[in-house]
Amino acid sequence: MGNPRCYLDISIAGEVEGRMVVELYKDVVPKTAENFRALCTGEKGIGLHYKGVCFHRIIKGFMMQGGDISAGDGTGGESIYGLKFEDENFKLKHERKGMLSMANTGPDTNGSQFFITFTQITHLDGKHVVFGKVIKGLGVLRATELVATEEGDYPAQDVLIVDCGEIPEGEDDGTSNFFKDGDAYPDWPADLDTKPDKLSWWIESIEFIKFFGNELYKNNDYKMALRKYRKALRYLNCCWDKADIDEEKSKILRKTKSQIYTNSSACKLKLGDLKGALLDIDYAISDGEENVKAYFRQGQAHMALNHIDAAAESYKKALELEPNDGAIKKELAAARKKTRGGEKGVCENVSIGLQVAVLYGMVNTLLFWFVINDFELDLLSMF
Repeated sequence: MGNPRCYLDISIAGEVEGRMVVELYKDVVPKTAENFRALCTGEKGIGLHYKGVCFHRIIKGFMMQGGDISAGDGTGGESIYGLKFEDENFKLKHERKGMLSMANTGPDTNGSQFFITFTQITHLDGKHVVFGKVIKGLGVLRATELVATEEGDYPAQDVLIVDCGEIPEGEDDGTSNFFKDGDAYPDWPADLDTKPDKLSWWIESIEFIKFFGNELYKNNDYKMALRKYRKALRYLNCCWDKADIDEEKSKILRKTKSQIYTNSSACKLKLGDLKGALLDIDYAISDGEENVKAYFRQGQAHMALNHIDAAAESYKKALELEPNDGAIKKELAAARKKTRGGEKGVCENVSIGLQVAVLYGMVNTLLFWFVINDFELDLLSMF
């Protein structure tokens, strides 16, 4: 019988990010591994469960810490053996990203709190008991590392274990079709059980994932559609080192990449991330394809940001590629009208300003004439 596997389903800011699958080194640290396994299943009773518990500390380039099942802020915790238990041994090292290790306040003070490394951390060897490693879901781990933090390294957005448990030996780990939507590909290519060498397999997977994104967009589920487009890009990035790639296939991939970034920008426009949309459009255009939709989305983003001149330029470029497109003509006309309206307002302001200046000059000239001719003036009577 092999080492046990457990899963941690992670959410960030209320949105489920994905699943991390961990292997527990029961063969090296059985007592520590059993503590974590039982806290994942919740089988030891009320309160002894990681479900719903947050990661209260995140330090980029170092680690994230969680598992405080009592206080939730790093001041509490309890093991299945009592409040604390001893250090089992220090045979395993913090040798890579994704190692699971016990948090403590000194020797023999292990409870429920643990941390997951973002990199190799050799200075913790011999001080904290390593008991497992992330075997799938390193992409999820990376997403948590990028969460912004506040004072005390507390994440600015909630990072929670929304579900957890043990994966029975021989059963599927649930990383494929994680969202139960029919998309059978894992969110991260690194989590594939086998990674095919044939480029055709990867191109097929990209089109399949992109299709899911398009359907979600049509159904106004822009957040999930954006997630699918990001996923498709991750699979596309695995294609460039395949042995059977050639210039023709590279061209197809670049065109597909441009389309995905364009679709991603459309999602961001709907979600109000205008600067993010412009960034995606830049990526879409940079591959050199004449992408009408990219210029059109660029125009929409600039209009929303009130960059009217830039919007008009984007629509003009789109119209050059599709001279008979009614939607582009309509948006370009609206941008030009808004530009003319702005110019009219400026001209009116300038005209009023000139009139005031002329009047002011006439009054000053008149006063000067009275002064040099020794006229006594009652200024108040003039107005």
